[in-house]
Amino acid sequence: MHQSTLDLTFDALLCDLDGVLRIWDAELTDAEAANGLPAGALAAAAFAPDRLLPAITGQVSDEQWRAAVVGDLAERLGSRTRAQAAVDGWSAHVGRVDQEVLDLLVAVRTHVPVVLVSNATTRLERDLDALGIAPHLDAVVNTSRIGVVKPDPRVFQYAATVVGEDPARCLFVDDQPGNVEAAQALGMQGLTYTGPDSLRAALGHAAHVLSDDAAGEPDLTGAAPPPRG
Repeated sequence: MHQSTLDLTFDALLCDLDGVLRIWDAELTDAEAANGLPAGALAAAAFAPDRLLPAITGQVSDEQWRAAVVGDLAERLGSRTRAQAAVDGWSAHVGRVDQEVLDLLVAVRTHVPVVLVSNATTRLERDLDALGIAPHLDAVVNTSRIGVVKPDPRVFQYAATVVGEDPARCLFVDDQPGNVEAAQALGMQGLTYTGPDSLRAALGHAAHVLSDDAAGEPDLTGAAPPPRG
């Protein structure tokens, strides 16, 4: 367990991945355009609730989910070749890290544990390795491994238990207000993320101390910036 020497209001930082630490650019729309799909077709197939929920609760693997998306697209387009190429093109990417957010997490982790909490498929751990994020986390809560998804309160309780902290001493950060509200209903401190400045503001005085501590230190990220799609 990390011991904080700062006057922090929390003893663990729980952080979402997509929309906070990981950024997606035009990977999905590029895959559609490159294969002649109507705009939004791939997203509609991949993220339809009845298709996505089994994948992020672990009822099916990431590979099974993507194969099912190919099937859905092929039925709509009348071309399995185009559907497969579009899904393959999209799947080849892992997004990119917001370095400013990672720097804040790396700095705060010298004082309190940092836990990733993500509604994700079984591919999450591979993506974290590819992005170079994994070494900078104390734990990962992947909903496909525990069978429930945010905003179910069991996700937040599980994350607090992983680091052995009272929920009231956890700060949960997510770009989806509903997830933050659910964490707060459990007694957690919450931040609806709107950009790196919002995270820095939530850290308050500690952000300035952490930034000063990090200045002059060797690069802690341990990886070159990930390739952009």
